[in-house]
Amino acid sequence: MTEQHTHIEAKGKLFDLRLREVWKYRGLVFLFTKRSFVVTYKQTILGPLWLFIMPFLTSLLHMAIFGNLAKLSTDGVPQLLFYLTGNALWGYFSVCVLRCSGTFIDNAHLFGKVYFPRLVVPLSDVLGAVLRFAIQMILVFGFLIYYAVIGAVHPHYTAWLLIPVILFVLGIMGMGFGIIISSLTTKYRDLSILVSFGVNLWMYATPVVYPASALKGTFRTLVLINPVSEPMELFRYAVLGVGTIDGFFIGLSCLITLVVALFGIIIFNRVERTFMDTV
Repeated sequence: MTEQHTHIEAKGKLFDLRLREVWKYRGLVFLFTKRSFVVTYKQTILGPLWLFIMPFLTSLLHMAIFGNLAKLSTDGVPQLLFYLTGNALWGYFSVCVLRCSGTFIDNAHLFGKVYFPRLVVPLSDVLGAVLRFAIQMILVFGFLIYYAVIGAVHPHYTAWLLIPVILFVLGIMGMGFGIIISSLTTKYRDLSILVSFGVNLWMYATPVVYPASALKGTFRTLVLINPVSEPMELFRYAVLGVGTIDGFFIGLSCLITLVVALFGIIIFNRVERTFMDTV
């Protein structure tokens, strides 16, 4: 038998993610992903069924408020399917942000006892969000099949190949914003209180309960500058056959994702060295 040694040292580069080391701990990534999913629904009566119930009830609420009272357009798509689709993708992004925003504070007790690449935690949070999204899409596809059969929607099936790309972009963006927030909250706990409120406000600046085509002029431009807006519209274009696709804003969304990811890496690596002294 050959002895194996692990040499732990401080990171010397701000962009050093040690992805090779993270790959060695891939089993831990999947373990954390499973743990997060199981703990969420432990000691609940309905368990994972809440992943179907909550989006469905939320979509019914959106139908009543935004569809029937506010009379907001859904681009000709049946209201229930329109809101289910938007809520599924927004739920994925918001979970990435919220879960990753607690990386340091929520896991301080673990980080202080044993060494492993800290990036394992936010990566497992993103994978957990992917799992939640996949389960929720079962409900979406159930209604999609029905409405497609009766001719109420006309999906662009070839564009479904873009869905993994959309999930990847939003996952990296959500993790980037999340670890930036997590790094800042190690010193400024007030931010952790504002995160959920801020994410809820962000939803209304994103075409989740309304299509971008319903917006005009400056307000439409401001909404499309939001880096989540074009991925949302592109997702709807693929799944529902409707959406405002603009190459400039798609490129802008990818650029913002890259900038956020790079900045998140820098601040994550800086805080990782000393966060145990402040948490």
